[in-house]
Amino acid sequence: MSAATVTAPRSVSLTKDRHRPGGATVTDPALVRRAVKAAALGNAMEWFDFGVYSYIAVTLGKVFFPSGNPTAQLLSTFGAFAAAFLVRPLGGMVFGPLGDRVGRQKVLAVTMIMMAAGTFAIGLIPSYASIGVGAPLLLLAARLVQGFSTGGEYAGASTFIAEYAPDRRRGFLGSWLEFGTLAGYIGGAGLVTLMTALLSDADLLTWGWRVPFLIAGPMGVIGLYLRLRLEETPAFAAEVEKAEASRPKVPLREMVAGQWKALLLCMGLVLVFNVTDYMLLSYMPSYLTSELHYDETHGLLVVLGVMALMMVVQPFAGALTDRVGRRPVIAAGCAGFLFLSVPALLLIRQGSLAAVGLGMAALGLLLVCFTAAMPAALPALFPTRVRYGSLSIGFNVSVSLFGGTTPLVVTALIGVTGNMMMPAYYMMAAAVIGGFAVWRMAESAGRPLPGSAPSLERAPGDPA
Repeated sequence: MSAATVTAPRSVSLTKDRHRPGGATVTDPALVRRAVKAAALGNAMEWFDFGVYSYIAVTLGKVFFPSGNPTAQLLSTFGAFAAAFLVRPLGGMVFGPLGDRVGRQKVLAVTMIMMAAGTFAIGLIPSYASIGVGAPLLLLAARLVQGFSTGGEYAGASTFIAEYAPDRRRGFLGSWLEFGTLAGYIGGAGLVTLMTALLSDADLLTWGWRVPFLIAGPMGVIGLYLRLRLEETPAFAAEVEKAEASRPKVPLREMVAGQWKALLLCMGLVLVFNVTDYMLLSYMPSYLTSELHYDETHGLLVVLGVMALMMVVQPFAGALTDRVGRRPVIAAGCAGFLFLSVPALLLIRQGSLAAVGLGMAALGLLLVCFTAAMPAALPALFPTRVRYGSLSIGFNVSVSLFGGTTPLVVTALIGVTGNMMMPAYYMMAAAVIGGFAVWRMAESAGRPLPGSAPSLERAPGDPA
């Protein structure tokens, strides 16, 4: 089905709403649930890989970078990991405009294939001992494929859910996207932890490390199947209908220069979201081990426990954003990180399991303010015509510059200043920027997306 012939999806109709003037999109709850599952699974797969790669980095260093220096091996492994962040903006600039041109569903199917293929390929790469320098080069190539596809994944998935969701439930339904993130990370990290406990070092080094990556193959097939079963979002279908004969190409400059205010707000919100996210989920295990000399296994288990707690709270927080609004919830998260980052880190620095758990749980619950609200708030910054493209650009540029660099920057700041409280100060600075963005953004809860008709959920018993 070409972009020129896109019509309103099955089980979605444009009708007159007796309570509001103009046309309203009425969505089938079953179709909405399938859309949420398909979008969330892609996000889960991205973070499954993130958890696997982070937790098995030491073993990967020995397989692909046998320099004999453990530090050099680890740095080389994370260098290949960081390379994926460098190409994310490029992926966003390709997949985002393409999603506004040919449709969200088609592009999300492509990103799912690329993501699964890149992860699966890592599990097939011969070791350095087998093919020499070709091994790390192939690892780097696979990571670049993953990063490029990820550039179109989050913005597309959040746009897909937002455009399917009824206006009054967009926060709750969008929160399942980050539920998938947490589930994927826990699944990947938990699998590596289990294999490390069950396998000998020799077995893990020779074949065990491949298993988590090979699992991505079946996961990708399932995700692709779910995404191919879906039809285009009602908002995009209506946009194509308005364009009549064809879907005009939107210039990249219109997505950037024409949306510069919304882009700045997006980057500010993504900055505080991702700095705090990567600080808690990526940096804190290393901080507990390297800076506080905390037991590595216990530190990882604490982080996984905090993520499990976040998963439980996530849907309820998403529903809260529908009732009280996105702005109050995000503002509460910014205020919390501004005033509680120092007390939370002081608790963590005490070193006892109870204190570390309490401090980490406090940061995790504050982070839920962002994970629950952002999937609904970010797509609402842009009109339908440029939503996928503008959001992809703003999101990925901010993640690459600020989110993915958080562990490196904080480690460097501690090294330069000798101040072990730098993680708290860094989160506080991010909270100030995020707070300014919240102050400038408009409330979107319960309202139609810009450029889209009101979206209602078909009540049981109503005709489809």
